[in-house]
Amino acid sequence: MTVLWTPDLQRRQLSALTHFSSLQDDTRLYGEAFDYEALHRWSVERREDFWSRVWDFCGVVGEKGERILTHGEQMPGSRWFPDARLNFSENLLRDRPESDASILFRGEDRVTHALTFGALKRLVGSVSAYLRENGVKCGDRVVAYMHNGPEAIIAMLAASAVGAVWASCSSDFGARGARERFRQIAPSILIVSDGYFYKGKAIDRLDIAREIAAGLPSIRATLVVPYIVAEPRLSGFPGARTWPEVVGAYSGAVLSYESLPFDHPLYILFSSGTTGAPKCIVHGAGGTLLQHLKEHQLQCDIRPRDRVFYATTIGWMMWNWLASSLASKVTILLYDGFPLLRDGSALFDFAEEERANFFGVSAGFLKAVQKRGLEPRKSANLSGLRTIASTGSPLLPESFDYVYRSVQADVQLASISGGTDIISCFVCGNPWSPVRRGEIQGPGLGMAVEVWSDRGKRVIGAEGELVCTSSFPSMPIGFWNDADGRKYQNAYFSHFPGVWRHGDYATETPSGGFVIHGRSDATLNPQGVRIGTADIYNLVEEMTEVEEALAVDHDAGQGAQIVLFVKMRPGHRLDAELTDRIKHKLREDASPRHVPEIIIEAPDLPHTRSGKLVELAVRDALNGRSIVNLDALANPEALEFFVNLGCARRLNSGAAPS
Repeated sequence: MTVLWTPDLQRRQLSALTHFSSLQDDTRLYGEAFDYEALHRWSVERREDFWSRVWDFCGVVGEKGERILTHGEQMPGSRWFPDARLNFSENLLRDRPESDASILFRGEDRVTHALTFGALKRLVGSVSAYLRENGVKCGDRVVAYMHNGPEAIIAMLAASAVGAVWASCSSDFGARGARERFRQIAPSILIVSDGYFYKGKAIDRLDIAREIAAGLPSIRATLVVPYIVAEPRLSGFPGARTWPEVVGAYSGAVLSYESLPFDHPLYILFSSGTTGAPKCIVHGAGGTLLQHLKEHQLQCDIRPRDRVFYATTIGWMMWNWLASSLASKVTILLYDGFPLLRDGSALFDFAEEERANFFGVSAGFLKAVQKRGLEPRKSANLSGLRTIASTGSPLLPESFDYVYRSVQADVQLASISGGTDIISCFVCGNPWSPVRRGEIQGPGLGMAVEVWSDRGKRVIGAEGELVCTSSFPSMPIGFWNDADGRKYQNAYFSHFPGVWRHGDYATETPSGGFVIHGRSDATLNPQGVRIGTADIYNLVEEMTEVEEALAVDHDAGQGAQIVLFVKMRPGHRLDAELTDRIKHKLREDASPRHVPEIIIEAPDLPHTRSGKLVELAVRDALNGRSIVNLDALANPEALEFFVNLGCARRLNSGAAPS
């Protein structure tokens, strides 16, 4: 892999990772200076020492207790910091100057808002008093159906302060999708915003919110946030009050924090729900906090008073990840709306105007702005950026080139991968190692990540299953309504007993980096050889005519064959000449096994709300199987083409339905 960027000596010396790894007498915890591989090996071999040091180095507010890990050989079954007591919200609101900027918000070009740290704490105090007065106690669930504004961060911090469990869906979810998630956990408080702005238009969501509320009999009170109108209608909501009314009524309330065990439930995150009912994944306060502190400070080199941005909704785990950065005394930059506003320049302009130091987006966003020919280095001053992060799907090698050519030359490009299941990363960036084209820099500290063959043997330089061989603090504490833990066990530990199998198809490279090839359940299997879908997408999407590609296995009665769908860029069509070029490129640059039997132009390709392609739903549609949880998709209407194609039974000819 070609090295695209190497941190200079000053960058390495100033990093929190260097301070973390150096002892008081200037010796180190491991071998030579700036040797990430050696530090990672130490962090895994002596994980109790490592995670205890993370607690101390990052200044966790709370009582650590004497024991760090019990039953450490078990996975699941081990317990981290079993004697510890802390409060998540208290750690995010640790002392800093009241005049510091804490949240800077932009809702497309329509709304801007800024909150100082002092104002943030006062608002959290008001909302937490409202929750307590409505009978919310430790373990109760508070759910939100909202845009990505400051109110969501404030409400989450208020819920955490009183020991409640937070769960959220973005306000572009349909009523059924949000309801089937929330109903499983029987929430007592519902918080909704009246709508959101998208592509310059105000989208009213109060009627959808009423449908959600009507399907949640456990709701005792509703808090309505005005966003697109000044005075939203409250009819149809149980115990409804508006945000301004509550903030005024509880102004001056003293903010207090419940002291809770390390594993006290903090968040319930929902799986995408594209292959069945969404799983309710319960994450503990201590594990989430410790893992995020490590990733922010040691892996991403986020520093106090930095300005941190991630393009997300409140329904994606990157929102939770972004919120935790407050614990590092930073300013959070929030954006709500269409990410490709003005061909994507809106996000880069936001980063310039608010002097972002960390800029996080999806891999799909970088691919889209590259296709549009956007060159932010010419239109925006991004000199303050130290890190650009990407997740959501594998980052194309061409997107690595694009960032260094057209966005910023002197920046750490941190492709990261993990997910909702662990509310964090297995593999990610670090401020010591070089960035290689198409490659994630390495495993996260304290994460015993490897790639295994189907026989359970570690492989390097070959494709296999991404696994983690020992426990870590941010493992879920369980699934909701899974008393015997059977669903949890089957989700991660049924394939390799005692070893976490994440469901990603990956390669560990000889340089110590990682390449993610796609989800294991979406890998292709022509002629009995597994192929990651990202290997096909990387090559096909290099072609200027192709906007995006999606590949699936299809059983045509004579064994599995690869069917490739391409969404074309405006002004282009798939013809025989382009079809031949695609096949030739895959044959020459990958292998004959990567060449699809059929290539079909599709008007659109389905995505989850976090931007991931949904290969399994397309495969089900082609084979005439029912598709559940359409509300999990950002564009469910895109599936109609594939349903019709499967019903028409014209797939073998490669012809699309009229």
